Amino acid sequence: MSTTPLPPYFNLDPKAASEKLPDPIQTSRFAKAAAFCAKGREDLARRGYAPDGEKRLRKFSTWEITKYLIPVAPAHLRRVLKANPDLPQGEGEGGSKWFTLEEVLTLRQHFASEGISTKEYLPYRPEGAPAKVTAVANFKGGVGKTSTAAHLAMSAALDGYKVLVIDLDSQGSMSSILGGTVEDEWSTVFPLIAKDYAKAVLAENEVRRAAGKPEIPLDETLEEALNVSPRNVIQNTHWPNIDLIGAQLNLYWAEFQIPVWRMGLRSWPLWDALTNFLEDEGILEDYDIVFLDTPPALGYLTINALAAADILLVPLGASFLEFDSTGRFFDMLYSTFASIEEGENVAQRAAGLPEVKFEWDVVRALITRFDASQQTDMANVIQAYFGDFMNAYRQDVTALVGQAGEQVNGIYEADYRDFNRDTYVRGRETFDRTYAEFKEILIGSWWRDAHMEGN
Repeated sequence: MSTTPLPPYFNLDPKAASEKLPDPIQTSRFAKAAAFCAKGREDLARRGYAPDGEKRLRKFSTWEITKYLIPVAPAHLRRVLKANPDLPQGEGEGGSKWFTLEEVLTLRQHFASEGISTKEYLPYRPEGAPAKVTAVANFKGGVGKTSTAAHLAMSAALDGYKVLVIDLDSQGSMSSILGGTVEDEWSTVFPLIAKDYAKAVLAENEVRRAAGKPEIPLDETLEEALNVSPRNVIQNTHWPNIDLIGAQLNLYWAEFQIPVWRMGLRSWPLWDALTNFLEDEGILEDYDIVFLDTPPALGYLTINALAAADILLVPLGASFLEFDSTGRFFDMLYSTFASIEEGENVAQRAAGLPEVKFEWDVVRALITRFDASQQTDMANVIQAYFGDFMNAYRQDVTALVGQAGEQVNGIYEADYRDFNRDTYVRGRETFDRTYAEFKEILIGSWWRDAHMEGN
């Protein structure tokens, strides 16, 4: 007589189980595991690199350029190239030509000056308007922050914008995607925050000298930070119009150092350090969009990112746990920034100074990895509760993302010839629609700023 097998967790033998255990783990074993992971991470990252170890952006075909990048017909593009031999001619024979993104940007400029005025050859940005800063944040990990930030940055670059990406996550995933080389914390935002504190100390010391009070000493780190400039930390990437400030493990030290600095000078507005760098060093004039990829925690680096941001995007999955976590994230944002405003404005009002007020152009929650066959009901619930905080488009899960990710690439870096054409088009459409909704927010914010200033 046959019986149904018991589940595998019944009748386990404790003695046999103990014999499978390794010797007790000591701390040195973590170093070995870390070394193995570092080697594996390097090997896997190389999948997206050229044989010489450099990451390069692929070329773009006439089909891609005319379908996705420049609003002209293929035949018209060929006629323009034939009539203008000084323009990039691409590689290949016949009608199938391939162009670098630098060449595509040159073609954009040509059509913008010579083409039909009613077509958008260059993306909108009001003349003289500062860059818009976009933070992608949520303190729950695994919700798609880095993937969302990376693909929006690539979308914007393909659209013709000049982009700066700042990686604030010490895990450095964004830096890996963009092929960044980050030697130590001095190649991250750490010295920029240190510089802001050092400048605040110098200003405080002027006041103390005048009052005959002892000055706050600057240590070697702060002295060195005063000499840091954007060129020390901003690096080019394999994208001609995406630059990067990278991250690596030592960046996490900032989470411990920032509160120590704040204790040394209580008047230092630690949340403004990144904002001051972007404004004082001319970054907002040098770029069109700055994307901030934040760590999965509401620490001091994330607070700096949120304070600097004009636009806040909050990715989450269509599940109860991620909905619940995101609600708590918004609650913590309120308590954190309301507390800063309340604490600072007591002194501001007493001194007759303008009050501190945090404000964002737009805040949007974005559903990522969406599976319509299983998550529509939950997504509708989230939409109902978050209301105008929600993006209208839900970013579908797509096989293209996983396949591209195996090569440590974004989907825009993947060569469509490596995929079924329909798979590529569907996968790309997912992120194109996400970018379209973001771009509408972006240009609407710029337009509103321009017209509010005119009133």
